[in-house]
Amino acid sequence: MEAIASNPVGGSNGLEEPKKMTREDWRKKKELEEQRKLGNAPAEVDEEGKDINPHIPQYISSVPWYIDPSKRPTLKHQRPQPEKQKEFTQGEWYKRGVKENSVLTKYRKGACENCGSLTHKKKDCLERPRKVGAKFTGTNIAPDEHSQPQLKFDYDGKRDRWNGYNPEEHMKIVEEYSKVDLAKRTLKAQKLQEELASGKLTEQVSSPRHQWGEEELNSQTERDHNSEDEDEDKYADDIDMPGQNFDSKRRITVRNLRIREDIAKYLRNLDPNSAYYDPKTRAMRENPYANAGKNPDEVSYAGDNFVRYTGDTISMAQTQLFAWEAYEKGSEVHLQADPTKLELLYKSFKVKKEDFKEQQKESILEKYGGEEHLDAPPSELLLAQTEDYVEYSRHGTVIKGQEKAVARSKYEEDIMTNNHTNDDEGLPAGDPNKEEYMTAPKTLVEMHQEKQREEKKKKKKKHKKSTSSDSDGEDRKKQEKLKKALNAEEARLLHVKEIMQLDERKRPYNSMYESREPTEEEMEAYQMKRQRPDDPMASFLGQ
Repeated sequence: MEAIASNPVGGSNGLEEPKKMTREDWRKKKELEEQRKLGNAPAEVDEEGKDINPHIPQYISSVPWYIDPSKRPTLKHQRPQPEKQKEFTQGEWYKRGVKENSVLTKYRKGACENCGSLTHKKKDCLERPRKVGAKFTGTNIAPDEHSQPQLKFDYDGKRDRWNGYNPEEHMKIVEEYSKVDLAKRTLKAQKLQEELASGKLTEQVSSPRHQWGEEELNSQTERDHNSEDEDEDKYADDIDMPGQNFDSKRRITVRNLRIREDIAKYLRNLDPNSAYYDPKTRAMRENPYANAGKNPDEVSYAGDNFVRYTGDTISMAQTQLFAWEAYEKGSEVHLQADPTKLELLYKSFKVKKEDFKEQQKESILEKYGGEEHLDAPPSELLLAQTEDYVEYSRHGTVIKGQEKAVARSKYEEDIMTNNHTNDDEGLPAGDPNKEEYMTAPKTLVEMHQEKQREEKKKKKKKHKKSTSSDSDGEDRKKQEKLKKALNAEEARLLHVKEIMQLDERKRPYNSMYESREPTEEEMEAYQMKRQRPDDPMASFLGQ
């Protein structure tokens, strides 16, 4: 009982529960924590000498008393544990081109019975099965296969494009190029020495200005080498990408966005409300001179969209639209396959469309009237404003230009009779042309209306002639079709009459009968040939 009372919690482990803190110690501890949070007191340090954040709760930083009560607060258990960390390969790579020249002359125990290799068994051997295996012959033993190491990489190592790269391979290329360069220099110097010895460069050697030494020869060799390199690269340097210029001397690339003499699109009209310029695509679709009152044909640039709506573009689009609509209606036409057929069909369609509109307009005017409202004169006649120049004197007489026509009224008070003076005083009495001269002169509005009436009369006469000729041809075609339909109806009636005379059991089946919608001519022939027993005049008509 005494032992249990002295160690009620720990038991045989010898761990005692921490003593309860007094009120004063608890207050001091809380004050210290507040000072650490405010930064006035230094942070608590763990067993590794690292600072512990004072804002971390106590249940995270403190070690439970039943594990190790003497242990100081720490965050080691929150960090990655070394025993749980994965080990990745560093600096190793698969061996490439491994070729071992060791020749084996004796079969080894545990090797492949077929080829003698120690890296696989007989059932896994990829060599052709031998008649007598290497286990029994001991000859032609295959070398052991090289087994690649099992490498483990992390996320970045798996995606490293330079992983396994050997810099010595690049140094081999550099060394080879330097050897070739040195051989070129030596050959060039040797050629120069031969030219000096043969006397080709005698003038330069004999000149007092040129004292050829070893250093000058080397410099001359270097200049010749540079000129040779320039000759090799001059053709490659001259080939530039579109819109680019590569300067081989400065090793820079200059982009030629446009010809320097051309005006930039955004400088053609500085008005902010003019055409919009897109700096990303360098496009200005609208006309920058639209608000300036200039004709698009007169300016050098009228926008990017101007090209799309010039020439035969609009007519081509209309023809394509007509081809699509005609194909939907059942006409087999195509713009690229049958351009001539489509053009002729489109022309005839436009002519028929205009005739149909004219006939529709005339039928509406004949039914409802109101043709006089369509014969309105131009606006300049209605407003009495024209572009004709007339110059008057101070007295009101016309000096230059045509005199304005006098407006005559159509009412009787303007007609001069009896003793009133008028322009017909000089005419003889009883002259038949007197009434023509007595009529008042016509105004410009009346003359314009009369001209329009005459043009309409001419159009009507022309249209009647064309329609009459077309109607005559259509009537003939209808008569021929009706005649054929009547003959066919008579033949059908005779056939029906013959069948009706036969016995019902001997009548043929009607399975080959063509079922289709009858035409107008066939319906008319049927109505004409149909027997009407209810008609009282049937006996007189021979029905």
